[in-house]
Amino acid sequence: MADLLWYQYALIGLIFAWSGFVRTSLGFGGAVLALPFLLLVHDDPLVFLPIIAIHLLIFSSWIAWQGNRQLKADTTTAQSNIDWRYLKKALKIMIVPKLVGVVGLLTLPASLMTNIIFVIVIVYAVSYVLNKPFTSQHRYVDIALLGLGGYVSGTSLIGAPLIVAVFAAHVAKEQLRDTMFVLWFILVVIKMASFIVAGVDLQLVHQLWLFPCALVGHLMGERAHQYLMKADTVLFFRVLGAVLIAVSVIGLAFSALSA
Repeated sequence: MADLLWYQYALIGLIFAWSGFVRTSLGFGGAVLALPFLLLVHDDPLVFLPIIAIHLLIFSSWIAWQGNRQLKADTTTAQSNIDWRYLKKALKIMIVPKLVGVVGLLTLPASLMTNIIFVIVIVYAVSYVLNKPFTSQHRYVDIALLGLGGYVSGTSLIGAPLIVAVFAAHVAKEQLRDTMFVLWFILVVIKMASFIVAGVDLQLVHQLWLFPCALVGHLMGERAHQYLMKADTVLFFRVLGAVLIAVSVIGLAFSALSA
């Protein structure tokens, strides 16, 4: 990024602040809602993906630690802020597709795969906005969606909408964000290992000035998350659905522009 102009650096900083806000307020979407905009500034995903990955590792650890500390201070509840049972179940489904995605064993063109995923997510999201959440009568549907989400998470970092659409149907809203952050941490560790093995530049210099930008977004996102937690369940899922639709539309639009 050494040859960028000053306003391009400013735009990148603002986009990373936006990424931090989305990631912390909802527990997902930091990469998929930021990456299309970042690539419009500088068309090289391998420049931004390591930065996003490291930020996610830092903030997911921070949020999980905060949640654990709050639980210890609150003696009125014994409920964990993480749904370990469903997390372990989902990881068993996702780990193999994740590894396949990491090593790049693609069965379909990446652009086609991404468009299919975004269309599926829109179907899920519309049901939440209309307060008629999709509930599968067959667990094989969820298995297929989690597997596909794990695969895309391996090839990139935009598998979150599909994965969240399934988790939201099985995890209590009070536990959803922190549960997702633990899942992201595990998946991103695998992704970072692939970057290191492949010799990808981790952009450590740019990490230094972009971290404060993401931190500002993170702090604002905490306030938004507290508001969402106080809202009723219908509003929560409508917001979740609206964001999923926005993510998918942005993804489809960016894919069309790149074609």
